[in-house]
Amino acid sequence: MNIRQDASHLDLVTDVLIIGGGPAGTWAAWSAATSGAKVVLVDKGYCGTSGAAAASGNGVWYVPPDPEQREAAMASREAMGGFLADRHWMTRVLDRTYDNINSLADEGYPFSVDADGNVIRRSLQGPDYMRFMRRRIKQAGVKILDHSPALELLVDIEGSVAGAKGINRQSGERWTVRAGAVVIATGGCAFLSKALGCNVLTGDGLLMAAEAGADFSGMEFSNAYAISPAFSSVTKTRYYDWASFTYEDGTVIEGAGSKRGRSVIAKTLLNQPVYARLDQNMDGQTKAWMRASQPNFFVPFDRAGIDPFTQRFPVTLRLEGTVRGTGGIKIADYTCVTSVNGLYAAGDAATRELICGGFTGGGSHNAAWAMSSGYWSGQSAANYVLSLGKHATQRSVQGVGEAGLHGEGNSKFSPDEAIAATQAEVFPYDRNLFRTATGLSASLDRLNHLWQEIRHSHTPDDSQIVRSREAVAMVATARWMYNSGLQRQETRGMHKREDFPEQDPHQQYRLLSGGLDKIWVKPESVVAKRELVTV
Repeated sequence: MNIRQDASHLDLVTDVLIIGGGPAGTWAAWSAATSGAKVVLVDKGYCGTSGAAAASGNGVWYVPPDPEQREAAMASREAMGGFLADRHWMTRVLDRTYDNINSLADEGYPFSVDADGNVIRRSLQGPDYMRFMRRRIKQAGVKILDHSPALELLVDIEGSVAGAKGINRQSGERWTVRAGAVVIATGGCAFLSKALGCNVLTGDGLLMAAEAGADFSGMEFSNAYAISPAFSSVTKTRYYDWASFTYEDGTVIEGAGSKRGRSVIAKTLLNQPVYARLDQNMDGQTKAWMRASQPNFFVPFDRAGIDPFTQRFPVTLRLEGTVRGTGGIKIADYTCVTSVNGLYAAGDAATRELICGGFTGGGSHNAAWAMSSGYWSGQSAANYVLSLGKHATQRSVQGVGEAGLHGEGNSKFSPDEAIAATQAEVFPYDRNLFRTATGLSASLDRLNHLWQEIRHSHTPDDSQIVRSREAVAMVATARWMYNSGLQRQETRGMHKREDFPEQDPHQQYRLLSGGLDKIWVKPESVVAKRELVTV
């Protein structure tokens, strides 16, 4: 690994660059390094502590290779996801997750043990898990740049991705990493909704991938909202399976629940507050298990002097967007390569439709997809680079970042104002959760106008450059979401159209999307046929 550092710039040359330091990124880094590649990983925060997974417990879609158990595991979510999942991908992920979890156990990861002494491999404690993964990739020889968000991808003369440029948030030092291949593992986009662990998840990787020419899939499945105390950022909806929900006067809200009743909660919140209490089928053993499994869930209650098992507390729904949605960068094949040569994607940044269709929740499938796609993308990127030989890191390259990074206009835009304007379009339940053609079109008009304002603004200075790119990424993500939502004229998975409340069997296909100044959306089958004819 060649390194040159001066007072203002750090230059690195490596085989594989990983952008993002969560589960997907660290699995990709470990897999690439153990496949013989030199690896650099850059993280917007501190690899091992930033991101949604590091903040809390993670359930894992870990199923022993028993045919009946595997069949039940695959069938359980198919209808909920609108029958858009792929059984071949589900099988691969179940196999890979099973092996990956067992490898963690073999290397000494401290799995929990139940009352009978059995090791529980269906759950990972985020802080322990990510601390373990950081140590693991460092031992494998991976160079980590913490607090170093990527700002743009580099491409060669043929359009293949060949590295990235970024900045260190603490020192202000610019960095460039030239690489044979890049893995985007930056997570999804939660639009700075204050959901736990999501403050770094602003869609940066989606923006950079689009600028390099990558396509997306399932961006209409992006309106995941999680239940949270109104006074807290902790979004652990699973625990609300034991909750009763009431109006302010204590009357039970009929139909409200953590799963199928979340829309009832949202509709109530449009007009009045909602209260919860964890008092359904609750006993001492369950209480003890809850506190042991997710201790951070109880921290805000303890600080506020509230016993959530006996006292009511106000709740809200926080947008988790594509972090708990299933849309993301389109995966072209089993290697987890995108539609752009040299660019791979993993975790929440990549579409999870392949195993979830149009619906997922927290943990479980998400955690399994992160470690599986991370493993495959890292391994595949390494194999790709090694097949290129010395030429891989000796190409002439240029940056492809534009909006919010390089501009020739005279006007200046405020990143914080752009973020607030985007949030005003994606936070409200009656715009994003309960969608209509009228509402989506109106939001898109405002978002498109905002995009044009940004595109005609001049280059921000370094003190604003990271926030500027975050703002641009959020605007772009919202536009892919709402254009895709407008195209899908039915209700399927988490995508709910008030003006098309039924699932349409003729729309049982995935929607691809892309573009920046002009967004396009097409059914996957149409795109596939078009490409076949073109070839």
